[in-house]
Amino acid sequence: MSRGRVIVAMSGGVDSSVAALLLKKQGYEVIGITMRLWTVEKNDIPSISKRCCSVEDISDARQVCQTIGAPHYVQNFEKEFQEHVVKYFVQEYDRGRTPHPCLACNDKIKFDFLLRRAMFLDADYIATGHYSRIQKTRDGFHLLKGVDTKKDQSYVLFTLNQKELSRLLLPVGEYPKDEIRKMASDAGLPVADKPDSQEICFIPDGNYRKFLEGQTIPKAGDFVDIEGVVIGRHPGTQFFTIGQRRNLGLQGKNGSPHYVIDIDPESNQVTLGPEKALNRKRLWVSRLNFVSEDIPTQPVSFNAKIRYKASEAKATLYVTGDGGEVHFEEPQRAITPGQAIVFYKDDRVIGGGYIEVKPPYEITSNTSSLTGTTV
Repeated sequence: MSRGRVIVAMSGGVDSSVAALLLKKQGYEVIGITMRLWTVEKNDIPSISKRCCSVEDISDARQVCQTIGAPHYVQNFEKEFQEHVVKYFVQEYDRGRTPHPCLACNDKIKFDFLLRRAMFLDADYIATGHYSRIQKTRDGFHLLKGVDTKKDQSYVLFTLNQKELSRLLLPVGEYPKDEIRKMASDAGLPVADKPDSQEICFIPDGNYRKFLEGQTIPKAGDFVDIEGVVIGRHPGTQFFTIGQRRNLGLQGKNGSPHYVIDIDPESNQVTLGPEKALNRKRLWVSRLNFVSEDIPTQPVSFNAKIRYKASEAKATLYVTGDGGEVHFEEPQRAITPGQAIVFYKDDRVIGGGYIEVKPPYEITSNTSSLTGTTV
């Protein structure tokens, strides 16, 4: 007897392929869907780099489904992807921020539009190849880190809510990556040795500047030092991110390197300074989401990550509305607006939000005077 119908989002990679394989073995009725999000047809890009919705990816996903005995379909989400991911990506750079497009894709495409499509197909669940886990308890559903800590992707899933978690399956999060590849090989899947994607899927050659040049209208402006003194010219604020050192064309005093400290699209200035100027102990956060509990009304402490590959650091959140202020015990390097800050208790994702370097709300007196309680 089937454990339910599940729509598996299949990219043509090994992780989503093994997700489908595992669910099939576990007794689910598996339907593979490859989402066509972005078309890459340029001949000057090697096929190994055509990471998003290429003919090769669709063919690989179809072959996997044939191997495991599951139907496979291609669904076109290009319009939605352009509106909610690519447009967002460009607008964030125009605002002097550094976006994480995978967050937008997960939030709007995979766990919104795909879930709606699954309901239309009378599916009970959707599944992906993310390295994360879901734990069901009396209190609801909890999002946990993947078993393979080097591959853990819980950071990009912090926007999930209880309704979405109740309909989501993450089978590969229970295994290390090398075991996933072995399963694929043992099952004769054609993607067992396929390389993992390394770049943003709609920029397969990794050239962000070239992509942005085709999507926005950059305006040259001034590089200034931390005292506000003009020290050079830049081609446009869109081409820089906090902490950047390369491709600035300038050096600091005594030949020491410059780093991007601040980006201000309104004044069209990019502030450069020494590396030590990147260290901060405070940030603001907007659009808070707590995965399996209410947003706290009192200050609360936990471990936090300010980017996907960052180490966790002890911090306290002071909530104001759907945002707040975060204080770290130790300075953090290159806190970058537009990236996410994600809160953890041990292996469990508590929640997260989007980093701001200026308050997204009117500051009240209690945001800096209260002491935190520990989760």
